[in-house]
Amino acid sequence: MKKNRSDCPISSALDVFGDKWSLLIIRDIMLRGKLSYSEFLKSEERIATNILVNRLNVLEAENILSKKVSSENKSKFVYSLTTKGIDLLPIVIEIMDWGARYNKNSPRRELGKQIQKDKSKVISTYLEKLNDKFA
Repeated sequence: MKKNRSDCPISSALDVFGDKWSLLIIRDIMLRGKLSYSEFLKSEERIATNILVNRLNVLEAENILSKKVSSENKSKFVYSLTTKGIDLLPIVIEIMDWGARYNKNSPRRELGKQIQKDKSKVISTYLEKLNDKFA
């Protein structure tokens, strides 16, 4: 693990997941059900393969994701959130809400409308789903 820039909690957190790609990978697992390298490559942001490999390795090294061989295809890995990764859900929801509020080109889709109506309910519902699926 690399040395943090400082002991500031915000700086320390950003050292782990502060680049846009890591948060988008976490979003894809949490909210879109993506679990494999090939599924992440199909995201609309079009991450480069070398960056995807790097970010998956960082998130795994930081114990935010875990990786195992797929039960359906032994030549494929699937990723899952750890408890530490699941704990990022409220942050991801807050970032989504903020982005929708201040970016006119980012319309609220179904989940965004649910967040706007009852953010705490969305968080508790997704936490339950993620804990059932990954924990």
